[in-house]
Amino acid sequence: MAKNVQFMMGNHAVAEGALYAGCRFYGGYPITPSTEIAERMAERLPQVGGRFIQMEDEIAAMASVIGASLAGAKVLTATSGPGFSLKQENLGFAALCEIPVVVVDVMRGGPSTGMPTGPSQSDIMQAKWGTHGDHPIIAVTPASVQEQFNETVRAFNLAEKYRCPVLILTDAIIGQMMESLVIPEPGELEVIDRLQPDCSPEEYLPYDMDKDINPMPPFGSGYRYHVTGLHHDETGFPTNDPVLHTKNTKRLIEKLEKNYDDIVKVEEYYCDDADILVFAIGVTARSAKDAVLQAREQGIKAGLVRPLTIWPFPDKHLDKLISANNVKGIVVPEMNLGQMKFEVERVAKGRCEVEGLYSLMLDPILPSEILEKIRRFA
Repeated sequence: MAKNVQFMMGNHAVAEGALYAGCRFYGGYPITPSTEIAERMAERLPQVGGRFIQMEDEIAAMASVIGASLAGAKVLTATSGPGFSLKQENLGFAALCEIPVVVVDVMRGGPSTGMPTGPSQSDIMQAKWGTHGDHPIIAVTPASVQEQFNETVRAFNLAEKYRCPVLILTDAIIGQMMESLVIPEPGELEVIDRLQPDCSPEEYLPYDMDKDINPMPPFGSGYRYHVTGLHHDETGFPTNDPVLHTKNTKRLIEKLEKNYDDIVKVEEYYCDDADILVFAIGVTARSAKDAVLQAREQGIKAGLVRPLTIWPFPDKHLDKLISANNVKGIVVPEMNLGQMKFEVERVAKGRCEVEGLYSLMLDPILPSEILEKIRRFA
């Protein structure tokens, strides 16, 4: 069978990946440089029996996908920096109430309105800590058009499986670049749906605290349950019991920690014997890969650690590489003024030097700039 190969923009690949995963509702608000996702979904969803709605603002857009998910739909919304900030309160609601939603953040320069057409990687920490309180979050970081399709499918699978918000972090370059995309045949990629109850409506507990993940029947199916942004008991109704509050919050965090190996995905490139590592995501990792190849040609044992999942942070992968290879230095290039570097330093625990390479110049960090940093450790 001939492969379905298309020349496609990254933002469009996200939309197509969402449809492949079974997304049938998009609620959004246009914002550069993510608008092509909304435009594609507006065109494509009606073709597959789905619904597209443009809301009055980013807050309402986030609320709309939460409501549609409660009704049983797989949902998507997309935004960029300022809009991502506005989504944070409702993102926390989805995290506490364990509502599967997928949110794309096509990162641009900030703060505030910032640089609407300028690429950035400045929302890495906002992705983890943007909403208040301890909460579960997963964030994936594709680096190509093909990965934007595949990782979108994976994002939906993770949201449905673990009943939590999943973020897709791209940027203006990755989102708007054009590359070849092979669209898999139906069934070629795994598609996961949320767990459904096998008990009667009378027996159903939406937030059983003795289970990591509870079934989630759609509203209107006969299973009635309460959903609130207040901390709740196992029935969903609010509680001020500090013991239940502690138990439930820890359960939300631990359901991701327990499944690290299933959630966290990392590409290790020339890492088997590397004593100098480059830790990079997205468009910066593309430059880093070239820098590593050049370093190898010069006899320098460099390797690239490229997380496709940045949250939960890939502690285990990085820790193992540092210990096994007696790493002497790690270069962390990122299109911000330093965010991932501090997480890398936390994992390194002083065993090796960690040096950041930062840029707000609205262009990708060059391989030559990364190579210069690698040479410093050689």
